[in-house]
Amino acid sequence: MRVLRLACCALMLSLPLLVVAQTRGERLRHLLGQRQADAAETQALPAGTRVLRDIAYGQDPAQRYDVYAPAEAHGLPIIAMVHGGGWSNGDKDNPGLATPKAAYWLPRRYVLVSINYRMLPDADPAQQARDIAAAIAHLQQHAKDWGGDASRTMLMGHSAGAHLVALLGADVEALTKAGASRPRAVVALDSAAMNVEQIMQARHFPLYDRAFGADPSAWVAVSPWHHLSRASLPMLAVCSSRRDDSCAQARGLAQRAQTFGVAIQVLPEDLSHMQINRTLGEASDYTSAVDRFIANAVK
Repeated sequence: MRVLRLACCALMLSLPLLVVAQTRGERLRHLLGQRQADAAETQALPAGTRVLRDIAYGQDPAQRYDVYAPAEAHGLPIIAMVHGGGWSNGDKDNPGLATPKAAYWLPRRYVLVSINYRMLPDADPAQQARDIAAAIAHLQQHAKDWGGDASRTMLMGHSAGAHLVALLGADVEALTKAGASRPRAVVALDSAAMNVEQIMQARHFPLYDRAFGADPSAWVAVSPWHHLSRASLPMLAVCSSRRDDSCAQARGLAQRAQTFGVAIQVLPEDLSHMQINRTLGEASDYTSAVDRFIANAVK
């Protein structure tokens, strides 16, 4: 019995070490996988790509953007990309965000700009939209430095970023107040927050409470649906048909836009929320449809 107890004690003492070893192993495998993914993304950029990182458009460390420009860029249209993350996390260099899009559009003679912005709890969505507007103004002012044409700027965003670019596309005055010239159009990749007031008045995910709070006037202030006017930008609203709310929100926005004579196209895709972002740039009918919309907008 004494031998058995000693063996059991030895096993109990070794378990934390096994857990630590396993945790370390998992961590190492994760880091290795991340490095391999990062390396693959770097290799995916076209030869001669010029990458300018962390260009400041404000005083806060979060107010930065990266530029991806093809070799010998001159007078090229600009795709300004805004990441998602529930208004509280994410980064301009997230895997699957900028690189696949740069790999696809740079050879087609576009410049891609990937934008960071302040996030919750430091900045609410209204402040985040103002950050994006300031970034657009700054990158347009400096577009010639890296071969961009400020007059042919496109806005693109995914998830929370899609909400923010849709808000600015609806409320173009917010862009002009920041000093930006009018972009050509918006590509919103799977936002389910086009009518914020409608969302908050129904059953909704807790993340919306964290983002939009409890004040109905604040809901309206950041609701693309409520800011639509005859001055709003044309938009392509890509939505995941696997979600209950995304396409319904996109169609509601498009229907209201018709009353103002603003063209909003809805593009349902049988892809997950993350696939809507990560597969854009791969050879597919989906990528081709987005490419056609952008090409027509920047003619």
